[in-house]
Amino acid sequence: MNKLELVNAVAAKTGQTKHTSEEMLDAILDTIKDTVSDGDKVTLVGFGTFAMMQRSARRGRNPRTGKAINIPAKKVPRFIPGKDFKEIVA
Repeated sequence: MNKLELVNAVAAKTGQTKHTSEEMLDAILDTIKDTVSDGDKVTLVGFGTFAMMQRSARRGRNPRTGKAINIPAKKVPRFIPGKDFKEIVA
């Protein structure tokens, strides 16, 4: 399912217009991105948690040349599914 299909599904379930549903979805996603990028977590009980994770620096290998390289530390987004979501998917 892509974003357009998700907007259509939300519009059908809520009875809202597609335009309104897209605005709501965009606002929710922007809020999640802003909150996580500020270092906070967003927890949706039963669905999951969006958080930022710190990856430590490590040594890697260039697959083309085989030469060892240093990979710097960085922050990455992470999603941890909730119990109810895991049960539905499993």
